[in-house]
Amino acid sequence: MAILEKHKVIEKNATLLLVFSFLVVTIGGIVEIAPLFYLQNTIEKVEGMRPYTPLELKGRDIYIREGCYTCHSQMIRPMRDEVERYGHYSLAAESMYDHPFQWGSKRTGPDLARVGGRYSDEWHIDHLVHPQAVVPESIMPSYAFLLDRKIDPSNIQDRVRTDALVGVPYDEAMVTEARADFMAQADPDADASGLEERYPGAQQRNFDRQPGVTEMDALIAYLQVLGTMVDFSTFEPDPKR
Repeated sequence: MAILEKHKVIEKNATLLLVFSFLVVTIGGIVEIAPLFYLQNTIEKVEGMRPYTPLELKGRDIYIREGCYTCHSQMIRPMRDEVERYGHYSLAAESMYDHPFQWGSKRTGPDLARVGGRYSDEWHIDHLVHPQAVVPESIMPSYAFLLDRKIDPSNIQDRVRTDALVGVPYDEAMVTEARADFMAQADPDADASGLEERYPGAQQRNFDRQPGVTEMDALIAYLQVLGTMVDFSTFEPDPKR
């Protein structure tokens, strides 16, 4: 009872309540934040992760510009219902080159963390041009205009260099060859040996099935790479992390 009486004193005194609240928050903050200063890296390195190709990077910019993240998350939580529906839970390493990351919390549409390779390019074209023709109950608007928007790759080097400045490991060759890699990835007849060397596993083809490089090409290239870099059939998490 004596303890409860003392607690009433704190509750009735606004200044004391403020001081003790501040102390509790301060101690809690120190306990949570201080250990991070002694860790070299909070992200487990995973084999297979690489920076986006210039075409995929442009597609990601279009994805963000069109607000796709407002209806689609890119984070599969480690719960049975999510893993059974979408696949292996998301790893921090899968977003290590995303500025900003696209985790999200609202799902008007399904999570897209593992959408890469799940559908054909034709399916994506049909879905983006007329969503309701593919998914009748969809409320997604049409993005058919992406087929008509040709991309000028003149500034793609600057775009890659910008990500390099914030820590994405693009080397000088990746920056120098950004335009050539951008054009080669969307042209199945182009020499893609340099592209494959710099970006292992990069998919090369005419994504939108029409001449030239369009915003549809870039967006589909981005969607088709999501969740494909890590081989989860051989992945084993580090128990120390």
